[in-house]
Amino acid sequence: MRITFFTTPNFTRLVPFDYQHKLVGRLHGWLGENAEHDSISLYSVSWLGRGEVRSGALSFPHGTSFHVSAANDGLLADLIEGLQTDTEINWGMRVKSIMPQREPVFGETARFMMQSPVLIKRKVADGTQQFFYHTDKEADDYMTETMHAKMAHAGVEGRLSLRFDRDYDKARVKMATYRGIKNKGSLCPVIAEGDPHCLAFAWNVGIGNSTGIGFGAIK
Repeated sequence: MRITFFTTPNFTRLVPFDYQHKLVGRLHGWLGENAEHDSISLYSVSWLGRGEVRSGALSFPHGTSFHVSAANDGLLADLIEGLQTDTEINWGMRVKSIMPQREPVFGETARFMMQSPVLIKRKVADGTQQFFYHTDKEADDYMTETMHAKMAHAGVEGRLSLRFDRDYDKARVKMATYRGIKNKGSLCPVIAEGDPHCLAFAWNVGIGNSTGIGFGAIK
């Protein structure tokens, strides 16, 4: 299930480009002491919708939106309950309305357009983290591997494979900073093939690593 949050404009101050950790922190504030914080991310947080660049930051004069999708409806219920006590997000923005959305009805294949970059990272021999992109052949295997780990954690059984749509001519690598750490991911559609309920699971939890902090959110 997905909840889309619609916001008021940011009247108080501009939104920095590296705002995502503040948005995620606010979501955790609404959730309270929820076990999802520290476990494998069976949910997906999007970025804010497109804003206007002003003075080296972002402005949303007409408000914006973002969404949270989760395999567990209970997490979204907790989120909405927490929202009732305080609708403020940050930067003078508040949640003015929400819209719930059930998973689409899938067949055995789907092409997911990405709202935020797909982050794929693995620890290499020297102990450092290496990023993999849509241009890397092994990226498909790593995306699928991560999704299978999430399915196993959630007790979901079935077939599912993921691959980048390399025929998409506007694919690009985009960097995003989260708590001072620079991460690079791919803005490229992902083709999913498998059992319909597994495609629905992927739609809920997002693609790749770090979906709980804003990467790999599906439009």
